[in-house]
Amino acid sequence: MKNESQQAEFLKQLSPQAFLAFGMGHVAYIRPVVVQNRTAYSLHAADGTTLTMVDSLAGACVLARQNDLDPVALQ
Repeated sequence: MKNESQQAEFLKQLSPQAFLAFGMGHVAYIRPVVVQNRTAYSLHAADGTTLTMVDSLAGACVLARQNDLDPVALQ
């Protein structure tokens, strides 16, 4: 297994297109957004494409897992 510095170096060498595709089909990013003065959670594919928006972080995590994606919450 590669150590952290090797992993970081690998990521730094990826082209912008390859970096956007990194994790496609494996990772879903979740970030809080404000919609009509309420917090919602936006679920994104690894390339940044918005997949859906839900009312709770837990709901976003469940949706990601139901679609065989590993959820990663962003602040």
